[in-house]
Amino acid sequence: MLELAGIIVLGIFAQWLAWRTKVPAILPLILIGLIVGPISTFFTHDGEKLLEPLLVESEKGTTGIFPGKYLFSFVSLAIGVILFEGGLTLKRKEIAGVGPAILKMITVGSLITFIGAGLFAHYIMELNWAVSFLFGALIIVTGPTVIAPILQNIPLNRNVSTVLKWEGILIDPIGALVAVLVFEFIRSAEGGVEFTSHALVSFFQILLIGLAMGAVAGYALYQFIIRDLIPHYLLNVFTLAMVLLIFVFSDVLAHESGLLSVVVMGMVLGNMDVPWLKEILSFKESLSVLLISILFIILAALINVDDIQIIISDWRALGLFLSITLILRPIGVFLSTRRSDLNFREKLFISWVGPRGIVAAGIASLFGLTLTSENPPVEDAEFLVPLVFMIVLGTVLINATTARFIAKVLKVTLDSSEGILIVGANGASRIIGQYLQGRNRHVVLIDNNESNVKKAREENLEAYNVNIYTDDLSDQFELLDMGYMISMTSSADINTYAVRKYQKIFGENGAFRLLTPDELKRGREELPQQGIFSYTDDFLNLNEIARDFPTVHELEVNAKEDIERILDRTAVNTHTAPLFLLSPDGNLEPIPHSLEDYECEEGVKIVYLGRKLEKPSIQEVMGK
Repeated sequence: MLELAGIIVLGIFAQWLAWRTKVPAILPLILIGLIVGPISTFFTHDGEKLLEPLLVESEKGTTGIFPGKYLFSFVSLAIGVILFEGGLTLKRKEIAGVGPAILKMITVGSLITFIGAGLFAHYIMELNWAVSFLFGALIIVTGPTVIAPILQNIPLNRNVSTVLKWEGILIDPIGALVAVLVFEFIRSAEGGVEFTSHALVSFFQILLIGLAMGAVAGYALYQFIIRDLIPHYLLNVFTLAMVLLIFVFSDVLAHESGLLSVVVMGMVLGNMDVPWLKEILSFKESLSVLLISILFIILAALINVDDIQIIISDWRALGLFLSITLILRPIGVFLSTRRSDLNFREKLFISWVGPRGIVAAGIASLFGLTLTSENPPVEDAEFLVPLVFMIVLGTVLINATTARFIAKVLKVTLDSSEGILIVGANGASRIIGQYLQGRNRHVVLIDNNESNVKKAREENLEAYNVNIYTDDLSDQFELLDMGYMISMTSSADINTYAVRKYQKIFGENGAFRLLTPDELKRGREELPQQGIFSYTDDFLNLNEIARDFPTVHELEVNAKEDIERILDRTAVNTHTAPLFLLSPDGNLEPIPHSLEDYECEEGVKIVYLGRKLEKPSIQEVMGK
């Protein structure tokens, strides 16, 4: 009981520490696992680990928590849940322009890593060919558990962040698949690497069953949800149960196909218009944090002192690490991204960021224990776990400490946050969002009303079902480039709360809200000088205009006085609402409280919603 509680407490503490220090959680998790595992043997009175995950028999009695097969069954199921949650976040529309590069990185890049790492392990570490290529297969993966903190803490441009995110999630099952095939080679060929018909059949079984089971399960769960066959209070746990069912059933049909099944299941579900998807994703994120915390501490604690000494005492291990990170990763990235939309600096940064994660560590522990337990043990199998953990810990440590600096040096961060977050997906918000999107601005709408969100998506707007009071938006990948926010819901309280809570995160260039009906009745001089989106219309007025005249127009003006006259006219025109001033260089800004300090350039346009102003009306406004 003490050990189980201790794992959870230490795991959550490590997550908190990672949050405070802004490093990937895997780093403190592995360090804590090593401290309570192999390192603790140096200061315990009996030389035993403080935490022994694997149940073992010794002269002192039985120690440990899990019997061998149950430990690795738990590890496999936990990895499956983590990858399903990752699959839910993969959206097809994100990969416009970089889709071919992502595809090549998880195919060509994986092949280069597999072959290259196998050759390096054989010639540098002098391992036999079988273990060398099993090592190569295991380090193909770049885990989402370590990529995500980098994306959340560094404002990378959209191309780089999209490639890293998709590669990190999609490559996990591919790396696991290749590792399983090599493992089958070793066992079926008695330590050799001869190609066997058994391994070939295994490959196609895993691929076909994994894809089919995942697609069918994702669509089936979607039908269950939209047909209200699952009560709301059971939705999250039902989804979890179905993920575990599909993982196990797929694994029964084709050994180790479960990882691929759950990733495909998550992708299918995540790209459908699923009610309450946000709740499912939020639940899975919380569960993934707990599982990741437990897994890394357990797997790190499994390592023995002898394994650490293998790495520390052998200079060849450092040579292997440097060869993989400084030679192999860049070759794979540059060959995979030829003729893509990525520039040289973006390719160089992606080459630098290639941390390995939970899948590599988990499967290495599973296969390493199995191969060393064979009778007789497979030659050089004792090197597998320490070498993989060296790659995991080393790449995470380097990327966690240098990624921000390298990103700034290579200038792959966002020069400025020009995205626009609109709180509220009502009719007026959607029309304004479409106009801004047509001006090549990244626009995201959030709303607690599922119907409004659905309508926004039908109009090809990026929209999410969010409760501004309960959902933490600060870590959302989709909002990394937000620099402006406009809160225009029907609730004055929500508008005020949203601006107050998120203006420093998403409104660094400007945070605005609508006037309340009471404020609208006051004189202009009594209104706030800043932070108001429209000084002429409140929520009701804007949506009435949007209902009757759902079009945004642009009208060129010649002088500040022209703008003032138009604003005076629209203030009494219930069919027109001024929104922005558009400069000749394309810069948009909401109508300010006062035009006294505004410098009107030639070619400035006033952007308004509602009935189009005809030429006679324009001439009248301008006093001509």
